[in-house]
Amino acid sequence: MSALIALVPAVIFGAFELLGVSSFLTKMATSSCCKEKDLYLHTAQQTAWLQIEQTREEHLTADDLVVTEIRVGELHPDAGAGSDEVNSWERRPGGIWVLRSPYTGDRHQAVTAVDVLFGVDAVDPRPQWGLMGTPLQLGAHPEVPVARLTIRQGGVTPRPDVPQMPLRVKEDGKFKIVQIADTHMVTGVGVCKDAIDAHGNPLPERGADPLTVNFIGGILDVEKPDLVILTGDQLHHDILDSQSTLFKVVAPLIERSIPYAVVFGNHDDEGTYALSRMAQMSLYQDMPFSLCQSGPELVDGVGNYYLQIFAPGSSQLPLSTLYFLDSHGQIPSKIRDPDYDPIKQSQIDWFTFTSQALRQDRHEKDNHLSLAFIHIPIPEYADSDLIVRGGKRREPTEGPSFNSHFYDALTQEGIAVLGCGHDHVNDFCALRPPKDSQQDGDKLHGPWLCYGGGSGFGGYCSYGDKRYHRRTRVFELDTRTGGIKTWKRVEYAKERIDELDLVDSGKVVDHTPAYNLDGGTSAQVVL
Repeated sequence: MSALIALVPAVIFGAFELLGVSSFLTKMATSSCCKEKDLYLHTAQQTAWLQIEQTREEHLTADDLVVTEIRVGELHPDAGAGSDEVNSWERRPGGIWVLRSPYTGDRHQAVTAVDVLFGVDAVDPRPQWGLMGTPLQLGAHPEVPVARLTIRQGGVTPRPDVPQMPLRVKEDGKFKIVQIADTHMVTGVGVCKDAIDAHGNPLPERGADPLTVNFIGGILDVEKPDLVILTGDQLHHDILDSQSTLFKVVAPLIERSIPYAVVFGNHDDEGTYALSRMAQMSLYQDMPFSLCQSGPELVDGVGNYYLQIFAPGSSQLPLSTLYFLDSHGQIPSKIRDPDYDPIKQSQIDWFTFTSQALRQDRHEKDNHLSLAFIHIPIPEYADSDLIVRGGKRREPTEGPSFNSHFYDALTQEGIAVLGCGHDHVNDFCALRPPKDSQQDGDKLHGPWLCYGGGSGFGGYCSYGDKRYHRRTRVFELDTRTGGIKTWKRVEYAKERIDELDLVDSGKVVDHTPAYNLDGGTSAQVVL
């Protein structure tokens, strides 16, 4: 049975002292995260929480009162009903007004959960939840993101999507993926310090996250992808409320009913008040259209998993496999600053075992397309002899100094493309020169190494004194031909940028002539 907000006479809002500063205690049924949120976001000497008490429905009697409505405001709510209802509104600290009614046995008339989100740009994409427009009246500093109540009425209903249903290619055999890297969203609107106009002229500082949401939304509306992959640093470092920020990242996807998968970046859980990766993954997994998984417990990291893409209709034939791995974060090092954890051996073992088992199950289809996604680039991205086929290196690759040879495992298992983020102004795809042992036509070439490019206006998109436009990468799989094509979507550009065939007939395409890392293709119109 669901838990209802039961504010019986003995359970009411009250005041309490914390560290000598007057605050308020609110007893309601809500999610546990609410208990841990300082409504001042740790920015003031005073602190305040929304404390909760849950009462299960089967424990209620007809004599109990349950909350049927909550409002926030300085003035008494205009009930629009008789005087009895007006008199039933009870005022609480922070401008909260509560309407209590006798329990009738109908949970749909009751408030069953309360939460707190922060920021004038906060959103709540969860089904049945309603975010209040008026913030709590706390007297916080104007620069502190405002606290806003969000409530759920009625019992929990199943997710509007059907997560157990597999991903499927369209009838024409195609499947489109949009990779969104480094959104770097914050609690509140944030600030963008390096935006430029269509001609490359610097723009003044402005709110970051609304620009990111609009940019991503525009790309989704143009591309209409079958899947979105968020490749890390969805959240900026030192986030004050991870939940509010994470909701802003996935809301554009949920609004458009687009399935999505996630890997973590080095900044996502960085900071005193940031939620752990496991806690964030739990939030992702509970959201509509999420295909995110925490992965095996005995494998290092959070978010090592795979997804299969199946043939149309009810076919059980997998035509493509997507692998997702946690690339961890920054580590202390005497070798390099900054330095990062490598992909661990337990992850490589898991990937190799899983790939071989899946290949055995499908009896090795020649045109099966496999891609992998991480956040921090592996050391091979920094090779000086990479053969670039689109985009540019505009900053040095930042990755682990220790090479755990994940690239070799990818090559052995026939992965066609490895996608990453992290270095915001790098946006190339490149191949390593084949080794002598790979010259035999029967041997697989190593995977394409592709950067997504930075999409978020809250993260940097400049290097030195040069600013660049935000961008995302698109992959289109053609399972009929065994092909993979890629291009980029860039601010202000109406056309695809750097369109490139990566794979044909299930084999990596080795284009000629080559471009060096300082070059690009003629289609690169936005510098």
